[in-house]
Amino acid sequence: MDDLITYEEALRLTLENSISYGHEEVPLESAVGRILAEDITADRPFPPFDRVCMDGIAIDHRSYEKGNRFFPRQSMAPAGAPQDTLEDPGSCIEIMTGASLPIGCDTIVRYEDLAPKESGFEILAEIRQGQNIHYRGEDIEAGRGILTKGQRLKAIDINLAASVGKSVVKVLKLPKVAVISSGLELIPIDQQPQPHQVRMSNVYMVLARLKELGIEGIRFHIMDDAEDIKQKLSSILDEYDVLLLSGGVSKGTFDLIPSALEDLGVEKLFHFIRQRPGKPMWLGRKADKMVFAFPGNPVSTLACMHVYLIPWLNKSLESEGEWMTARLSNDVHFRPDLTYFCQARIRQDEQGVNWAEVSHGGGSGDMVHPSKMDGFLILPRGKDTFTQGEVFPFVPFHPIFE
Repeated sequence: MDDLITYEEALRLTLENSISYGHEEVPLESAVGRILAEDITADRPFPPFDRVCMDGIAIDHRSYEKGNRFFPRQSMAPAGAPQDTLEDPGSCIEIMTGASLPIGCDTIVRYEDLAPKESGFEILAEIRQGQNIHYRGEDIEAGRGILTKGQRLKAIDINLAASVGKSVVKVLKLPKVAVISSGLELIPIDQQPQPHQVRMSNVYMVLARLKELGIEGIRFHIMDDAEDIKQKLSSILDEYDVLLLSGGVSKGTFDLIPSALEDLGVEKLFHFIRQRPGKPMWLGRKADKMVFAFPGNPVSTLACMHVYLIPWLNKSLESEGEWMTARLSNDVHFRPDLTYFCQARIRQDEQGVNWAEVSHGGGSGDMVHPSKMDGFLILPRGKDTFTQGEVFPFVPFHPIFE
């Protein structure tokens, strides 16, 4: 194993080769999940006026302080109407949520605390001055930042951007990604496999995970033939920024991907890592093209995608990562001198501490077991016993605690 690179060195090389793809402007309705490439500020105070928070009546509290409990109705003020004015301090304006606080009023009494009368309302509860009013600028003042360059836009962020008139936003441009399966044994998922065949599945997992990150990948398949591999990879390299391959990267007779990539001028950054699963992973670069070649076993593809590809994407797109830490909730024994990406289910206790319950599954070919798990706990080389309560990095392979 002397020719194997360590996990730490592999991750360092991966992140050192992050690539910026520039930025572009997209319509706001297409921006969710994208990485913001500009700061967005409030174009006016939020709220922009003293906003009524409850349906009810608006009054001058001084009249209530003087003992007045019945307030004749002067007018009605719906949301969206110009600001009204209270003419008589002893009267009230019936008002709706979202309306502008009328001039001369300083308190809103909700319907639940009122008894309607023929010409007005009687107040039944104790009230305080200023209640049920959302004051101008209380959330944020004009000119203050509301969204920050580098953040991934969520649905609520789209709300904020719309509220300041950003119909178009500047976001980081996404790489064009090709997701490539290889092997004679793989057939399309809508076909019935023979006993020696399996349906393509890894590529759909990779495509789905990319989609969760806002990236639309394009699927390809290549056969275990040197000329077919070279021809198709050459064409794909010309058109796509990132190539993600699954299978054909180990030391078998038909593992032709690494030599084909090097023949096409892709510089090998590393091949084979002291880790399990995913030891045969290959990484290469050609100018501003990156190639991630994962081992074909499903758990190996899953692990390498999350441990290397997603951190690389996050750095390239200037986005915050998804890594966190967790405490072991059960003892783990692992003898090989390898970094171990062990599958785990995660829970959070009442103090907000993450606990990871490790469950090994049936090996890197077991695609059923990971569907019950939440991610990989990274256990370091150098020892073979890991005890309950120890803290290690945890890499989720789906959104956690949402």
